[in-house]
Amino acid sequence: MSEETIYQRLEKNGVSRRDFLKLCGTLVGAMGLAAPPLEGSGLPGHLRAEDKTIRKVARALESKARIPVIWLEFQDCAGCSEALTRSQSPTLIDLVLNTISVEYHETLTAAAGHQTEENKQSIMKQYAGQYVLVVEGSIPMALGGAYCTIGGRSAIDILEEAAAGAAAIISTGNCAAFGGLPKANPNPTDAKGVWELITDKPVVNIPGCPAIPEVFTGTLAHFVIFGGLPELDDLNRPVTFYGKTIHDRCLRRPFYEAGKFANTFDDEGAKQGWCLYKLGCKGPTTHNACATIKWDAGLSFPVQSGHPCLGCSEPDFWDGGGFYQGQSAPLNRPAATAVGAAIGAGAVVGAAMAANNSAQKKRAAQASEE
Repeated sequence: MSEETIYQRLEKNGVSRRDFLKLCGTLVGAMGLAAPPLEGSGLPGHLRAEDKTIRKVARALESKARIPVIWLEFQDCAGCSEALTRSQSPTLIDLVLNTISVEYHETLTAAAGHQTEENKQSIMKQYAGQYVLVVEGSIPMALGGAYCTIGGRSAIDILEEAAAGAAAIISTGNCAAFGGLPKANPNPTDAKGVWELITDKPVVNIPGCPAIPEVFTGTLAHFVIFGGLPELDDLNRPVTFYGKTIHDRCLRRPFYEAGKFANTFDDEGAKQGWCLYKLGCKGPTTHNACATIKWDAGLSFPVQSGHPCLGCSEPDFWDGGGFYQGQSAPLNRPAATAVGAAIGAGAVVGAAMAANNSAQKKRAAQASEE
């Protein structure tokens, strides 16, 4: 891997200073960093090259070399890797060619077998303490790790070896973060998330099924530029992306507040875009940025498309009862229990208020007719 700085590499590839600053602005957005407008500019700060946040990012890219990345896959479906190849801001091409260097990825690498494994070993030795370890998939602990082996070695053995020399670890997807589907009851493989097993390294969880590509790239970009992980919540998730619930920013929330709920997927409420709470939507207890970042270049997200949120960025979401049962998400944290109770009460109150308003309007209409 070349030791040239990120900016030098961009410049060598014909990227102009203007385009470089555009990339910096894109990275600021991807990291969820607010760029305040300059006084008298008349434009948002993130559109101005003089903006302090963008200048800080630019200086970092001008002085830092690309970060080597080792990507491991264990009990997974490769969905997070597939989602990342469709990342929009910044694109995967920008990340791979300009800011990071993916030295090992079982799905995407051109080489295979012993050649690939030798390259991984070489990178771990050469860049000990510098590379970022990305993990996709849960780690099975039953039967000595026999449920997931690569080249005759167990997943836990491979993980511990790679984690020893990592500067930071990013667990992408619910499986790597919390165990995901493999951990679902009765959890026959004793699947676990990375942060349950690796406790002596900084670990950031990017849960989701799959993880939102822009959330992953934004978190990785933060480490590349600032040399550390962003602020995390109690589940080691970036607060920038997981600080609000789906419900907080949902486009159907006005209907929730008005007590208007779809009761089936084909009733009039569903056709009118009413709240999907009674159809099992877990948005009120699910922390993620789906409602703002969305999917497919910001086109849509499940709730907008007419399907309730499954809560896939929360621990144990597979065991929270039926996906289409009202508020059946697991409330396994004290704060979440209080929130869940408040939301349930809110739904009842909202529905009652709507019914009362409807009754009053009906009585008024009857009175006017008389």
